[in-house]
Amino acid sequence: MRKSHPIRRVVLATAATVSGVVLLLSLKPASDPAAASAAGAGPQQAAGQESPQGGAQASAGSGTVTGDAVQTQYGAVQVRLTVKDGKITKAEAVQAPKGGLSDQKTQLAVPRLNQEAVSAGTADIDAVSGATYTSTGYRKSLQSALDRMKSAAPSGASGAGSTGGGSGSSGAAQARTVTGKAAQTQYGAVQVRITVKDGKITKAEAVQAPKGGLSDQKTQLAVPRLNQEAVSAGTADIDAVSGATYTSTGYKQSLQSALDQAGD
Repeated sequence: MRKSHPIRRVVLATAATVSGVVLLLSLKPASDPAAASAAGAGPQQAAGQESPQGGAQASAGSGTVTGDAVQTQYGAVQVRLTVKDGKITKAEAVQAPKGGLSDQKTQLAVPRLNQEAVSAGTADIDAVSGATYTSTGYRKSLQSALDRMKSAAPSGASGAGSTGGGSGSSGAAQARTVTGKAAQTQYGAVQVRITVKDGKITKAEAVQAPKGGLSDQKTQLAVPRLNQEAVSAGTADIDAVSGATYTSTGYKQSLQSALDQAGD
């Protein structure tokens, strides 16, 4: 009996040690994969959430606007504008006079007119010398494109003005610039542009008037007075300037066409 006790103790101690090792080996692998899988799940879900929001958004306020095709003595002129954030970034003539001498005049005039349209941002651009008809047609088509651009823009702007309640923004929306048709006279074309606000003419100017020789003097004499009369009267029923009858008549005709457009 005395010899059996040490053996039993060794056997029990060995069994206990083996059991402990087995338990330790069984617990470690179970905990590590769980931690690894939990760590891996986080980045996968985050990546899945970021991808739907990563798409690029189209920039607002950009597009193209094409003006009316304006018939001239040598062919039609039609202008197309590229607009971004309400500003002209590109102008091009999709139609222009062709054939014979017209090709040379078109090549001379159109690039300069395109540059002027982008720089000025309006149809108030100078005619190219030697290409008067093309220049006039270009400006008319450009103005019609600008009118379309403005008519499309106020839908958002007017809404913003009405909710904001600012008198300044609503006043700006009511102001319009309208260019009348070019009236041909014995000494050259006359074309009037007016600024209209709240139904009244606030500014009038001649974007075209007879030039050269005696015409320069008559234009300098007549146009400032006609501009003042147009603003004061608010109509085309204004007196002709003595000594500049043809210029006055052309001015009134172009002014009337501008007023007709403003009233549409």
